[in-house]
Amino acid sequence: MTDKTMLRALKGEVLPTPPVWLMRQAGRYLPEYRATRAQAGDFLSLCYTPDLAAEVTLQPIRRYGFDAAILFADILLLPQALGLDLWFETGEGPRMSTVTSMEGVKALKGKDDIHDKLAPVYETCKILSRELPKETTFIGFAGMPWTVATYMIAGRGSKDQAAAHKFKDTDRAAFSALIDAVTDATIEYLSKQVEAGCEVVKLFDSWAGSLKGQDFEDFAVAPAKRITAELKARFPGLPVIAFPREAGEGYIGFAKKTGADCVAIDNSVSPEWAAANVQKDGCVQGNLDPSYMVTGGQALVEATQKVVAAFKNGPHIFNLGHGITPEADPENVTLLMETIRKG
Repeated sequence: MTDKTMLRALKGEVLPTPPVWLMRQAGRYLPEYRATRAQAGDFLSLCYTPDLAAEVTLQPIRRYGFDAAILFADILLLPQALGLDLWFETGEGPRMSTVTSMEGVKALKGKDDIHDKLAPVYETCKILSRELPKETTFIGFAGMPWTVATYMIAGRGSKDQAAAHKFKDTDRAAFSALIDAVTDATIEYLSKQVEAGCEVVKLFDSWAGSLKGQDFEDFAVAPAKRITAELKARFPGLPVIAFPREAGEGYIGFAKKTGADCVAIDNSVSPEWAAANVQKDGCVQGNLDPSYMVTGGQALVEATQKVVAAFKNGPHIFNLGHGITPEADPENVTLLMETIRKG
């Protein structure tokens, strides 16, 4: 039996204290992260400099002793490796060149031609697999094809993913071809992460909630199923965490449909609802509101205890319902960890 509590929970074990890590645990709320990012010069340089990317991955482990570390990278490195231009506008986030036609899809690089660009990411994985504490689980990740495609189509993030929905609805064949291309590349990308030392992979579908009906089945469920099946065929026993954010009722049965070992839950649903409807199928991850990392206090303690109590009868990995924000107070994360670990 492994001594890594994260892996034990992913195998379905019910633990007296849930393992814990936080999405975006390496980030701007930490002064040591800000110092390393300044050393790198810009965000993409940080992602592509293995020593520095490994350092910011390790920082929250040193500070808080989380049960898992997640590779420091960005979901948009993959479309960049597929041939799109990527840059970050200060204060506004990522910008990309776009794919809006079948010709654009056909112009993308092939799934086997992405690795030169992504080689620094794999090197970061190798460093971390050596340097992480032996009890800390190492998570690799990628964005899910729908979420990645929304950026590739619009050239930036958006609140309603309107450009992607328009492309999907007006040229479903070309849109489906784009999803297939990203799916194929994601399988190869994650395979290289696992080969370089990642023990778990997480699939982030941040915009899954805007897919409805058959679109959810076709573009959230089906790609997750294909990626999970292929990775498990290549790496038997590899645990997969799926995060179809804001899926609502779509969370129900998602693990069974896709083969994922764990479903991450956002904070738009209650932990009690998720325990009754999702945890019955296996491990769940979540789902404290990230705002408590800003406000702290007794409300944070009580909300944390509520999440732990709701999920105590099944396999559970404690996490936030979304990523920790730059405004978070590092001391509130300390309070969170103390609350979970003292039970």
